[in-house]
Amino acid sequence: MGGQQADRSGSEVFQSLAADDPTTVAGYRLAARLGAGGMGKVYLSYTPGGRPVAIKLIRPEFGEDAEFRRRFAQEVRSAQRVQGLFTAPVIDADPEGAQPWLATAYVPGPSLADAVVRHGALPVETVLLLVAGMAEALHVIHGAGIVHRDLKPSNVLLASDGPRVIDFGIAHAADATSLTGSGVTIGTPSFMAPEQAAGRRVTPATDVFALGQVAAYAATGVPAFGEGTGHGVLYRIVHEQPDLSGVPERLTELVTRCLSKEPEARPTLAEIIQLCQAANAATVLRRPEDWLPGAVSAEITARAAAPAPPQTPPPPTTVPSAAPVGYSPTAPAAPAAPSTPPPGFGPPPQTVTAAQSAPAAAPSTPAGPPAGPPAGVAPAPAFPYAPTQGPGGPTYPQQPYPGRPMPTGYHPQQAPQQQKKRGGRGLVIAVAAVVAFAVAGGTTAYVLLKDKDGQTTTDAGGKPNGKGSASTPSSGGTGTGTGTGTGSATPKPSTAPAPEGATYENINLTAGYHLTLGDDPVRPQDGEDGGYELSYDTGGYLDAESTGGNLVLLDPGQEGTLEACRAETRFTENIAVSKLSQGRQVCVTTGTGHLGLVTVKGFSSEDSPSTYMTLDLTVWRNAAPSSSTS
Repeated sequence: MGGQQADRSGSEVFQSLAADDPTTVAGYRLAARLGAGGMGKVYLSYTPGGRPVAIKLIRPEFGEDAEFRRRFAQEVRSAQRVQGLFTAPVIDADPEGAQPWLATAYVPGPSLADAVVRHGALPVETVLLLVAGMAEALHVIHGAGIVHRDLKPSNVLLASDGPRVIDFGIAHAADATSLTGSGVTIGTPSFMAPEQAAGRRVTPATDVFALGQVAAYAATGVPAFGEGTGHGVLYRIVHEQPDLSGVPERLTELVTRCLSKEPEARPTLAEIIQLCQAANAATVLRRPEDWLPGAVSAEITARAAAPAPPQTPPPPTTVPSAAPVGYSPTAPAAPAAPSTPPPGFGPPPQTVTAAQSAPAAAPSTPAGPPAGPPAGVAPAPAFPYAPTQGPGGPTYPQQPYPGRPMPTGYHPQQAPQQQKKRGGRGLVIAVAAVVAFAVAGGTTAYVLLKDKDGQTTTDAGGKPNGKGSASTPSSGGTGTGTGTGTGSATPKPSTAPAPEGATYENINLTAGYHLTLGDDPVRPQDGEDGGYELSYDTGGYLDAESTGGNLVLLDPGQEGTLEACRAETRFTENIAVSKLSQGRQVCVTTGTGHLGLVTVKGFSSEDSPSTYMTLDLTVWRNAAPSSSTS
């Protein structure tokens, strides 16, 4: 999903919302549509402070794929750690929503793809600054543990102060869904690396190859490996050399080294910046205000004039005589005129009135739970609201919309309750307490008498103690009686024997393959995505992909046993292979109720034609605790 640019047909930058477009996304009021791509649509919205943001709404088909959601959530968490000068930061997201979405900072500039299509190839000086900025962006992205996987001209935006790389990591989530094999195209084959086109392991060097392709495209206006059918382009990328005849001489070394077939032969990001400096006429790369051609800069000016946020109807100043269906006012009050940020996004923060902050008298009608905003008022986002200092301490406004989770540290002000009447009601409560106490005492006496007649109780270890009184558990014991004096019989611990484990030694699990713990014998099978119980992801992860499945990386020196795996709660869905070493152990819980213990024995050598890890696996079938598979 290219994102924050208009389509290439030359239509207006800010398109009006169509009939099938939403008007809000999780409280963000949409002002215009910016574009669309293979993964969804992109809209313009605003924060409460008036800053423009790009809302990327993922296609419903992807949202229905559980594996896509899992990887999308993982990539969003990683992307939120990326804070670079040449990236568009992810500022908000909801991977678990009915339709997943994320919000990034809006960049008022065309994509590199649009700029080249409309205005032709860029000057050499511009390309050098472009590549250096992209290299800095990739340095930050790779530092967060992300490989972009889909670096192409439509994912590079041109701003007045340099490029912005967007959509990093999203292609990894898209690769996980079966939709990519059913006619849905993600990415452009012309900008893939050979190892990516051949289905081999993807590394940061994959993005360096794509960077070289983007540089050649920016300097010539055509892809280095030509255009045409996807299969034809991919074949040329893997087996043929690029056509660099149109690349300016000052860029030839840079582009040629980046487009090396072998990942190890490609330059590092630091070397790329040095090559840009060496090719530049000046000794130091400097980014002037006019680093872009005048025609491209004019587009930036046009895009900076974003449409004003949509107006939001103010809340009513008095309680309406007939409340809308499904809406219950939380307090009978006439709120003060709200202070509104730059017009537009959602309802303004509610104002805490003097009647709310002071110890108020009982309202004339009981307060009911808020069921939603008034008709015509969009729901507000879950942003923390500042407290107001009152005589009794800080008070907070009501949660503006209960459909979103409460922010950390946010405590809504409770509606004042009516003072309970005393007198007759107190007498009834007192009588009820006396009756309950009498019943409890009678029950206790009955149990004590029953024990005295010869009832056998159990001790802290669950064995008969032969005593006629309730036993008291020893401190720190497990599976004991309550010892509270209620007289209830202590349940006996389960006498079922622990299941025997089946051990499979020296399994060579190749990247792109998976294991199913219910198989006997357990053997690697092709496939890394699709709800498998334990897979070796080609991206460098061990994955627990089945529904209800999880992994736990045991500490160094911690003995892996059935009891240890049952007791562990440090669950995760994937573990980076880089964190594993010889002797480390991983507990595996499957959604089908099996428990496994992986012991890492080694990894493939650098000169091996395949990437694999050697492991021993012990499987206890149907032994997973119900708490970890629920």
